Amino acid sequence: QLQASGGGLVKAGGSLRLSCAGTALIRSINTATWYRQAPGKQRELVASITSDSSTRYADSVKGRFTISRDNAKKMVYLEMNYLKPMDTAVYYCNADGVTRQFRAFDSWGNGTLVTVSS
Repeated sequence: QLQASGGGLVKAGGSLRLSCAGTALIRSINTATWYRQAPGKQRELVASITSDSSTRYADSVKGRFTISRDNAKKMVYLEMNYLKPMDTAVYYCNADGVTRQFRAFDSWGNGTLVTVSS
């Protein structure tokens, strides 16, 4: 029910914008979260945003990444600036909410690879 996109190869100091699109099956998104998993490491929370747009960030990305949402479009974004090689990972979006059939969902999108070269 979620589709992530926007990953790619970028040099250190560069920027990327990831998008997480909710399908037409979704009525509304409550909390959305971006996670990432680097090679050989556990998946970690990067940033989350609630239904009232409250946000929180991992300490490692504070001041560099910004999470935002467009409720009408059922989209969640992750603007990543001043990227570092340590940001290299597969990024995943996760969201919970309500489907058009009024059922609760908690879904993961596909991963999108971000590679930051030094």
